[in-house]
Amino acid sequence: MNRSSLLLSIGLLMAACNGPDKNAREEGSAVLKKPPYASLTDSIHDTDKEKQAGLYFRRGELLSRNDMHELAANDFKRSWELHPDETTGLRYASSLTITGKLHDAIRLLRECQKNFPANASFSNMLGDLYLQAGETKQALQLYDDMLKADSLNFEAWYEKGLLLEKSQDTAGALAALQKAYTLQPVNTYALELAHLYAESRNAMAVRLCDDVLRKDSAHELIDPLFIKGIYYANTGQGSQAIVQFDSCIRRDWKFQDAYLEKGIVLFHEKKYKDAGEVFQMTIRVSNTYPDGYYWMGRCFEATGHKEDAILYYQQALSLDKDFKEAREAIQRLK
Repeated sequence: MNRSSLLLSIGLLMAACNGPDKNAREEGSAVLKKPPYASLTDSIHDTDKEKQAGLYFRRGELLSRNDMHELAANDFKRSWELHPDETTGLRYASSLTITGKLHDAIRLLRECQKNFPANASFSNMLGDLYLQAGETKQALQLYDDMLKADSLNFEAWYEKGLLLEKSQDTAGALAALQKAYTLQPVNTYALELAHLYAESRNAMAVRLCDDVLRKDSAHELIDPLFIKGIYYANTGQGSQAIVQFDSCIRRDWKFQDAYLEKGIVLFHEKKYKDAGEVFQMTIRVSNTYPDGYYWMGRCFEATGHKEDAILYYQQALSLDKDFKEAREAIQRLK
């Protein structure tokens, strides 16, 4: 390599070293020297290592509250390295998650599980991160291990049920969710279980929703009414489904899903004019709702208005580039 090439290579290397990462570090360092962080920064440098862990943690908390999550993660890391306790481990893992470093967070939580086996918070967070990272088998194994250790862990039963539902293991999901609800009969578990029953065309959906509604003295809940509507729609009881969806709308006129499902019932009953009016309401509530445009297109297509149908399908596709059914409808009509 000649001298000019060598100098060029050195120059490029220096430019890389002085690139975005260095600028970010310099900006971060400047932030830490200003209020409200300056006093903590000065104290960190003026104290012994035993106290530094607590000061790093305090500064990390302050940075996190001010949405400076990258800097917060760095401080929690330093605090963890100096004094790896449970609280710091949870905050450090949370900051790694917020900044998108899922696999780093997973590695940290595995370490925390080993060091603090009695603290279930690490396992619960790890299960969530496995799901976010698409590591379904690891998540399922985690919940199975938790339930071997404590078969009455209703949170683990619930999370396992959600995971099995996502994996399309309906029977397994129903069993796990039923166990969670038996151990802890709260509305969240009841409604998740009822929704799965509704999709499975099981009348238990109605019974569970009615149980929740009986406790709703303020008459504010919408989900149990909606789930009952889904059950009736799935079992061919259109008029009863519409009663439930109308009840949802009376409680919240902006509830788009209730309009959509009501419109779908009317569409399948070939009441295209009525269905179109209902789908139009989904668009009035929000003009960025792709499903409303898609089903408007379905109504126009069913009544022979090909060009209008294409326009609505195109609008749905413009709002959701992955709307497969809208794309196929356009290709079919063209």
